Amino acid sequence: MADDRMAEVFAAVRLGGGDPEAARRLLEELWVEIGASGDPLHRCLIAHHLADLQDTAEGALLWDQRALAAVFGPGVPLDEGLRGFLPALYLSLADSHRRVGDFDAARMQLAIARGHLDILADDAYGALIRAKLDNVETALAVASMEPLPAA
Repeated sequence: MADDRMAEVFAAVRLGGGDPEAARRLLEELWVEIGASGDPLHRCLIAHHLADLQDTAEGALLWDQRALAAVFGPGVPLDEGLRGFLPALYLSLADSHRRVGDFDAARMQLAIARGHLDILADDAYGALIRAKLDNVETALAVASMEPLPAA
């Protein structure tokens, strides 16, 4: 029931706007239920959103790494659905590296994110990702480890 699972993921993500702790618990439960052999898209989305719900930069970095690992797991075909997440995944990873003070890794991940921008449409989502890339680059230029304002 992939559609049901995706509905559960999105319901948990929506909950994060009003009750981040409840959203984190639900997403962590889904992560465990799906397991290591679960659908890569589900694992990627859960980890990507769990990164945003962490209290520490180190926690966010761990979940950002898990999100990218879900995309590049053994035997996982990089289809258009997963490929479309790469700019956002690398952007998040760059920002998490910046927030823990690993500026070289942040710059490298930012460059990789920029290298995947061609997959993004010229729409509001594409503009959002490009603006966030610029914001992370600006923060890196002044060696800031502070969280960036939410978009």
